[in-house]
Amino acid sequence: MAAVLIVEDAPDALELATALLRQAGHEPSAATTAAAARDAARARRPDVILLDLGLPDADGTDLCRELRVISDAAIIMLTSRDDEVDVVLGLKLGADDYVTKPYSPRELLARIEAVLRRSRGGGNVDRTEDERRLGDLAVHPGNHEVTVDGDPVELTRIEFALLDALTEQPGRVIGREVLQSKVWGDDWTSGDHALDVHIANLRRKIDHNGVAHIRTVRGVGYRMEDAGTRP
Repeated sequence: MAAVLIVEDAPDALELATALLRQAGHEPSAATTAAAARDAARARRPDVILLDLGLPDADGTDLCRELRVISDAAIIMLTSRDDEVDVVLGLKLGADDYVTKPYSPRELLARIEAVLRRSRGGGNVDRTEDERRLGDLAVHPGNHEVTVDGDPVELTRIEFALLDALTEQPGRVIGREVLQSKVWGDDWTSGDHALDVHIANLRRKIDHNGVAHIRTVRGVGYRMEDAGTRP
């Protein structure tokens, strides 16, 4: 069971999501405004936030950024917009995933299970290792810590999960579908947007002094450089 905060102003959509989550064994709560969402995120400490980007009293992407600062909950954006810019921006601001309305109950529950599995330490990575070091980059799987040149780096759950998977076998190319399955599970259906944006965010945080740690292998996937290379 997970505590899920639904940030949604449309009564029908809110009622449907609440009933669905309860039926699945989760504990839903609701916020219909941006102010209520901020208060609920602080007070209730949810595991997952379902965030409608179409709130009437606030820009959804701005609220996403605020929620990421005050909460470590996984954020799944709910959007009925066709404009991909909102999705990409939300992912850049810290959202973990997105679902486009109208969504099927099965799809929404699968996305929630995927982010919960990731936040609870799921996956195939051996976490008994004390440290993985690649040049100036050090990854500590056991305690979810990352440093670059000795300085700590703040990563989201998904960013750490990607780095975790990529550093299992440095130098080996990991296909996009394999990487998606390791991080989000076999039921991942969001396509390439989320993976590309999270990889870009990760690169921005771990590349230092012109050193690139993650290489794109076009048409295949990504490879973690053993010690990082200069582009």
